[in-house]
Amino acid sequence: MIEKIGREVKLSGDETIVDAGGRTLMPGLIDMHWHSAYANIPMQKGLNSDHAYHLLIAAKGNERALMRGFTTVRDVGGNVFSLAELTDARLYDGPRIFPSGPAISQTSGHTDFRPSTAVPADRNMPLVYMERIGHVMVADGVPDVLKRTREALRMGATQIKINSGGGVSSSFDPLDVSQFTFEETKAAVDAASDWNTYVCTHVFTDEAAQRALSAGVMCLEHGHLFTAETLKMMKEKGAYLSMQPILDDEDAIQFPEGSFSRQKYVEVTRGTDRVYRMARALGVKTVFGTDALFDPELADKQGKLLAKLGRWYTPVEALRQATSTAGELLSLSGPRNPYPDGPLGVIRVGAYADLIIVDGNPLEDLGLVVDADKNFMLIMKDGVIYKDRLGE
Repeated sequence: MIEKIGREVKLSGDETIVDAGGRTLMPGLIDMHWHSAYANIPMQKGLNSDHAYHLLIAAKGNERALMRGFTTVRDVGGNVFSLAELTDARLYDGPRIFPSGPAISQTSGHTDFRPSTAVPADRNMPLVYMERIGHVMVADGVPDVLKRTREALRMGATQIKINSGGGVSSSFDPLDVSQFTFEETKAAVDAASDWNTYVCTHVFTDEAAQRALSAGVMCLEHGHLFTAETLKMMKEKGAYLSMQPILDDEDAIQFPEGSFSRQKYVEVTRGTDRVYRMARALGVKTVFGTDALFDPELADKQGKLLAKLGRWYTPVEALRQATSTAGELLSLSGPRNPYPDGPLGVIRVGAYADLIIVDGNPLEDLGLVVDADKNFMLIMKDGVIYKDRLGE
């Protein structure tokens, strides 16, 4: 923890002294839409390999994320509870994890990974592998949603992730569809509230977003097709926008040309510029996340994606999305927060000692976060130094 800040601090004699040499000190970065189990694994491997394979790849991927300066991630879909526990125990190096556990979907929803031939569903048939290992859950109707939400909380979820609308990577649902009724969504919110935490949801469109907000969802993931009406509603309710600075450019997710997912991706990225500009003008609380999926090269661009926020925000506004504002949202987990001893994303007495020493000033040059290997001279998490190039 950060115990003291000042030009003159009385030392006991046991401290390690780090001379930053006039460089800039900033908080560790936070990725609010991360998938530890999926980010660094090709899609075919992800869908056709076992849980142990997923987590072994995830452990190596998260180690690289820490070396990019990301000291905390909010994992919004996947059974990564063991990875979170072993990272806290320092058996693996990586960012601390706020796990949502299984993303909860309706039948035909964004994380319904059953094959097209699995219709009509037979309740006596076994769950598909992604459900059996707890990466996803399918629920229909209020009782089922209550049960699945409570199961995710029982597994150790710090917040709940549901799917309120169509998605890009999913095979069957168009972007315009709304998923989960108001009553089903409210059931997830009620179950999470009973555990003193909150619900975030995958959503792109106004109708689905406004239904979720009316039911009490506190964080909307993506939102690239929102209009000002939805953003104003978010502002009124104090909800957070967890959006990704994705464009159809060299950093795009590589879906096959002409595929259903490729068509949806192009539509989504066309809304990025418009929504960021409106959200900033309206003062909507916005956090940074990457949603890197099935591509280790894309996952390695975490810093580059953060720097892309400079198209719409000043450097300090962009960095707050990945530090202090993100920390505020993480605190909504209340007593489910596994790191309750202090705030995250700030340099303040009593906060977690997640610190980066930057060779340069990112408040003047946001591009410094692109190349962490070169520009981040020291990376600390929980007061432990994981990287130190200052001696060079």
